[in-house]
Amino acid sequence: MIISISGMPGAGKSTVAKMLSKKLGMKRYYIGGMRRELARKKGMDIDRLNEIGEKESWTDKEVDEFQKELGKKEDNIIIEGRTSFFLIPQSLKVFLDVDLHTGAQRIFEDVKKNAERNEPVYGSVAEAEAAVRKRMEGDKRRYKKYYGVDIYDRSHYDIVIDTTSMTPEEVAGRILSVLKHRGK
Repeated sequence: MIISISGMPGAGKSTVAKMLSKKLGMKRYYIGGMRRELARKKGMDIDRLNEIGEKESWTDKEVDEFQKELGKKEDNIIIEGRTSFFLIPQSLKVFLDVDLHTGAQRIFEDVKKNAERNEPVYGSVAEAEAAVRKRMEGDKRRYKKYYGVDIYDRSHYDIVIDTTSMTPEEVAGRILSVLKHRGK
């Protein structure tokens, strides 16, 4: 079984993927981390890499090809990435939703203490919210251009969970419950 996790910025994708990986004993792949590392190697933050990505496909193609191959070669993995559901169509597709303000607030707090995010430290939650909105618009344009898909269209996913008022443990528990119900 392959579980792909996508969703809104700040919805808790990484936290939940880590929990599921541990509980299920499955290897986790973090595509956003690969892209963040690519940005770091190029001397830029993730926001700049995303901007370039709207004009130049190299910012996505390498990690996207990696995902496609991974979906063909491996099983019993959790893959966390914006396009994973699309590139690995046989996966159980999970979308984590969150209220935009709540997601921005989570990112605002996380960026202050987690340099691995490789994104600007925002001066306020409002600034983080504006950056999240801009990122989502860019993601939507980029993936529509390269793949003809709207990654935020919830109808693409098998499981959609609004994490706004949930703890990461509750979200992971809900996914595990669905898996148990489906006999996975």
